[in-house]
Amino acid sequence: MSSAEIEDPADDLSVTPPKTWATGLPAVTHALEYSLGQTSLRRTALTLLNINQPKGIDCPGCAWPEPAPGKRHMNEYCENGAKHINDEATSRRVTRDFFREHSIAELDTKSDYWLNQQGRLTEPMVKRPGATHYEPIGWDDAFGLLAEELKALASPDEALFYVSGRLNNEAAFLLQLFARAYGTNNLPDCSNMCHESSGFAMTETLGIGKGSVSLDDIHHSDLVFVVGQNPGTNHPRMLSALEETKRNGGRVIAVNTLPEAGLMRFKHPQRPRGVIGRGTPIADQFLHIRAGGDLALFQALNRLLLEAEDAAPGTVLDHDFIEAHTIGSADFAEHVRTVSWEHVLEATGLTREEIKRVHAQVLKSKKIIVCWAMGLTQHKHGVPTIREIINFLLLRGNIGRPGAGVCPVRGHSNVQGDRTMGVWEKMPQKFLDALEKEFGFTPPAHHGLDAVNGIHAMYEGRAKFFLGVAGNFVRATPDSAVTEEAMRKCRLTAHISTKLNRSHTVCGDTALILPTLGRSDRDFQNGVEQFITVEDSMSDVHASRGKLPPASPHLLSEVAIISRLAHRTLGDEPFIPWEQFEGDYGTIRDRISRVVPGFEDFNARVAKPGGFHLPNPVNERVFRTPSGKAVFTSNEFTMPHVPEGHLLLQTLRSHDQWNTVWYAPNDRYRGIHHARRVVLVNPADLADLGIADRSVVDLVSVWHDGTERRAEHFEVVGYPASRGSAAAYYPETNVLVPLDSVADFSNCPTSKGVVIRLEPRERSAAWDA
Repeated sequence: MSSAEIEDPADDLSVTPPKTWATGLPAVTHALEYSLGQTSLRRTALTLLNINQPKGIDCPGCAWPEPAPGKRHMNEYCENGAKHINDEATSRRVTRDFFREHSIAELDTKSDYWLNQQGRLTEPMVKRPGATHYEPIGWDDAFGLLAEELKALASPDEALFYVSGRLNNEAAFLLQLFARAYGTNNLPDCSNMCHESSGFAMTETLGIGKGSVSLDDIHHSDLVFVVGQNPGTNHPRMLSALEETKRNGGRVIAVNTLPEAGLMRFKHPQRPRGVIGRGTPIADQFLHIRAGGDLALFQALNRLLLEAEDAAPGTVLDHDFIEAHTIGSADFAEHVRTVSWEHVLEATGLTREEIKRVHAQVLKSKKIIVCWAMGLTQHKHGVPTIREIINFLLLRGNIGRPGAGVCPVRGHSNVQGDRTMGVWEKMPQKFLDALEKEFGFTPPAHHGLDAVNGIHAMYEGRAKFFLGVAGNFVRATPDSAVTEEAMRKCRLTAHISTKLNRSHTVCGDTALILPTLGRSDRDFQNGVEQFITVEDSMSDVHASRGKLPPASPHLLSEVAIISRLAHRTLGDEPFIPWEQFEGDYGTIRDRISRVVPGFEDFNARVAKPGGFHLPNPVNERVFRTPSGKAVFTSNEFTMPHVPEGHLLLQTLRSHDQWNTVWYAPNDRYRGIHHARRVVLVNPADLADLGIADRSVVDLVSVWHDGTERRAEHFEVVGYPASRGSAAAYYPETNVLVPLDSVADFSNCPTSKGVVIRLEPRERSAAWDA
């Protein structure tokens, strides 16, 4: 199918019962159907046989780690990884003729699906002030335009450099180096919108913002909690790790507002029992929790542990660990004993018996891991919730030993690596000092702007230049109307991208599209093939090598784009060998090895199959907190307050979706087909509200200051959501989340805790058409 023939699928909702198992042959079929719809059989085979292999292409889809070399399957990828890699490897192309035929205003009316399906970008494009269309521009002129604008700003802090987690380590290191040599720490990234609460809570209590577990730990844990996370859609290869946990005698407890198919039963598509058998039951217990009730759950579990210790002194808690390696335990214990069962049951929607059954599992387990994702982080009390989980693990010494620990499951493939490389607006002074020693300039010390504060700065005219690398900022952020207006107030917006997205249609006075190589493309510099590196969710660093010819001869790598822009802007002041970096990525890794702890002898270590593992001091029970010990915290009991007649909405993505882009209007595990503007609500709540299943409503979010926001024309689907909860897909629902609705401490948008009412409306003729 050519891009000209692509049309948006019509809304024609059909609903089937939610699935009770995930993966199996249907996943293989769907992956191949989508892949072959994008490109040839040969290119599909080339990508799929190389994805996540030791000398192959790192999957851009998620940050779940690969097994050690020698233990990987020939097809070491999931359905969504296969879709994503071949979505990038598509044979469709967006040329200058496309931009001549479509005005920016017209493109702005198109869906995320339609824009993505047009194919790979092929040459730099510019929208000049007052213009209605993008037009071609040469690379040299594009860099000149960018450099001229940067030099004309009244302060370096008027520029923002945004990074998505798809960016590789080498380019991320160069981007932060360029920004700081230019004079700003304005380096917002996608972590600001998802796992910022995790990083804040873990750094405060454990001294490092990374998880402490490995795949081997998960395989050999006695008990794994999976909290606020849907592995079947967001990290499907996690299911094979949990299957191994079960095979080794471990147990899994799922905590979620929605029953997720992958946490019920997993059919491994590469094993006979996953193809012709019943597969493996995953969750031994499913806690159908109310949205935002996780803090109360872990406070209840912690109180039960203290009471069990009271009843049998010296047999429940790890007193030696607590005494030697922690502070704050007495204050924590005094506080958590005040949490009442009445409040816990109200907040969680669970029964006392359900929670006590979990407690019994905990007492039988010597090695416990807690995994979590955005179901925890994107609440106003996300940081206290994660701190309470860490309290839970500290009580029995489940930090810093095999088979136990903290496991925040990241999304983007290199979101953790980007942070390690310095893409953060609040990098510690030790990192800045290392940059100064290595490159001979003094980086700015004052903190920069994160994503939310960056939008405020653009909206208020304090930031005038926006460069986005490898993301879709406009659709990833909350408060869609404010974000778009903020971007349009900029003097210049530019995006380094592989494919067209909505951020390209929301332009500053001047706008640039800078097309780049994808992860699957071969990268030659000075006639020598280069590779890049990434860091996964479990701190493994490994190489990635593209296998396909570039989508266009006019593409530059992200390393080349950043190097050339930096040299054009800064010249030789300070002297940084940008041209050398562009010509040989190994020279970048040499510099990283002298700046970033854990990367010593980077080039040699990453050349080994499977790369290397970064040390985590927590696993040596070394805690880089001010006290040198892990910190117990006292977290005030809180829960979302939802007025009568309202629901608490969480935004989520469908199974046929990667980040902000959907590949088809389906969510087959949840039984939703041919539509996305749907809201999932428990049938009992619908009955209480007097709203019929399949009726059409507006979602109206209600905020403390009395303001309301509206997302129109959603179809109601009765669904086994927890009572008082609702769910709908993003980015369609981002409009409901105000820019200032953020988590305490971390400034992470509260996209999982939106108070809404359902406002019925008549089904229009246009809707039925």
